[in-house]
Amino acid sequence: MKLALWLSLFIVFYAFFGYGILLFVLVKIKRLIKGTPQKPVVDLAELPTCTMIVAAYNEEDFIAQKIENTLQLNYPEGKLQLYFVTDGSTDRTAEIIAHYPQITLFHKDGRSGKLAAVHRIMPSVTTEVVVFTDANTFLNADALLNICRHYSNPKVGAVAGEKRVHADEAADATAGEGFYWKYESKLKTWDSELGTVVGAAGELFSIRTNLYREVPPNSIIEDFMISLLVAADGYKVAYEPEAYATETGSESVGEELKRKIRIAAGGIQSIIWLKKLLNPFYMPLLTFQYVSHRVLRWTVVPFLMILAFILNMVIVASGYSTWLYELLLLGQVMFYAMALLGWLLARKEIKVKILFIPYYFCMMNYAVIRGIFRYISGTQSAVWEKAKRK
Repeated sequence: MKLALWLSLFIVFYAFFGYGILLFVLVKIKRLIKGTPQKPVVDLAELPTCTMIVAAYNEEDFIAQKIENTLQLNYPEGKLQLYFVTDGSTDRTAEIIAHYPQITLFHKDGRSGKLAAVHRIMPSVTTEVVVFTDANTFLNADALLNICRHYSNPKVGAVAGEKRVHADEAADATAGEGFYWKYESKLKTWDSELGTVVGAAGELFSIRTNLYREVPPNSIIEDFMISLLVAADGYKVAYEPEAYATETGSESVGEELKRKIRIAAGGIQSIIWLKKLLNPFYMPLLTFQYVSHRVLRWTVVPFLMILAFILNMVIVASGYSTWLYELLLLGQVMFYAMALLGWLLARKEIKVKILFIPYYFCMMNYAVIRGIFRYISGTQSAVWEKAKRK
């Protein structure tokens, strides 16, 4: 039992923190050997032609702001095309977009989901690069310049931008969302420097048009799948933190939980569909990064957290434990008590920031368990009902 306890705790620690520490060390070693990599310089004459695709569904509250933000993006004249697709929208989203001649609007009645909409218009893309972004996120002015400069390297097949969650004075675990994405951004920066980013977020990512592959229409997290397929083909997925998409946090913990459950279900789906990446003899470095950064979190970690807590209690209750196991149990009890207290106070809209992180951490892992069972039961639809934002 003691061996199982320590092994469980090690895997949980490694998945969330140990991998980051190891990644930092490996990157430092690589820099000592090869030097610190320099970001490519923006050469306007050499930038590839680019199409930006925005899939919007009933976004009349945000779409005008998104359009204004899009029209302010810097990119060489004549090299950028703007495509907005609004399949199935029943509000004024398509009508608002139609007022802007700079934008090509694609619309059809009937909703098949974001992925089907994107697949439908991809044959219309004639540029070298395509950039995807969400309708409710806003990009910095140089986002496209900073993304597309990476394509001067022929080994780069895709580029992921940074997701930023606008921090506010939220009184619940959604405040932990911003902290989580800051940490994820640092891991992705190191992942990219070591080898490749393991999956891109749909808020902002790009791909060489000729590398785009239609993933099955029932894909739950298609952005992750599409970018990982590029890595599986031997291309680098670069990370560009100077190209960022900003959005507000989820309206409530319930909305954030809904989003996390869907991602977890999609994670299990991706692991099954891309099982060849679990073979360390196929692409060793990619497998190492993929398993360390994604697979462990989406499979065993939540169950090992439960197992470690139960084993710790049994060991202490047996009377054969030392002070170390008693201290360890006390630490676990305190952590989960803080998460529970954070949940209770959030319901009363009482702000105690120190409780946000344990609350968000536990909520994330609970979502993984829910997502696994939802995928197994076949009840997770690929058609995404977007989470409400603040």
